[in-house]
Amino acid sequence: MKATVTGVRRYAWIVLVHLAFIAAWWLFVVVGKVPKFIMPTPLETAQTLFMPHYDWLGNSIVTGEEIFLGYILAVIFGVALAVVCTWSRLLSTMFMPLLVSLNMIPKVALGPLFIVWFKYGVVPNGIIAFTICFFPILLTAARGLHEVEPELLDLVRSLHGSRWQLFTKIQLPGSLPYIFSGMKVGAVLAVAGAVVGEFLGSAKGLGYIMLQVQTTLDTAGMFMAVILITVIGLILYALVVVLEHLFVVRDARLQ
Repeated sequence: MKATVTGVRRYAWIVLVHLAFIAAWWLFVVVGKVPKFIMPTPLETAQTLFMPHYDWLGNSIVTGEEIFLGYILAVIFGVALAVVCTWSRLLSTMFMPLLVSLNMIPKVALGPLFIVWFKYGVVPNGIIAFTICFFPILLTAARGLHEVEPELLDLVRSLHGSRWQLFTKIQLPGSLPYIFSGMKVGAVLAVAGAVVGEFLGSAKGLGYIMLQVQTTLDTAGMFMAVILITVIGLILYALVVVLEHLFVVRDARLQ
């Protein structure tokens, strides 16, 4: 019961802080007499939701597909490659330096190449999102798999545990906090990657809408696009937090 009350208070504070931010935004525009083309009021921004020419739903779906595509691929390949490099020191020595070098490539510079290879659409923008959020997930997963207490590994080995048992019983559970930490960072970067892809070349999406309304100084439309991008990012981040609670926090409490 106490935990429930604490949780309600926490979410109440979150709502209040967001409402206070909206109120401060409104006061800044109205009291400061800021021109509409510089910064609209929250109401003027919200009114764009009911204007069909923006097609917020369709463009939000496109951006969401790009974000989730890139993010899911980054999690799958990042964690899988971290596991492979952990199991084989030779493969880690061979490929990790190459991956570090590839990560140094400016991702924006790859955008035109992806457009040439894959044309416009969800796929090239999803790949840009993948390239941006892949490496943090890989690094944190690899670190978590390596930083396991040596005493636990020695204990399982002394009991003649197999390598698979070492991985499933010790390394993987112990690395989950690191993996989810990298997934949280990756969620933020995936959103940025998809939007960057849409800025470079796209015919749909919230980033595309921002570029279109910029020419007419439609700041209300730009603000709403930013808000919707943020909402998509928050949904992805919240899903990661829920998974972390299920696989890490709850298991820790049960123990």
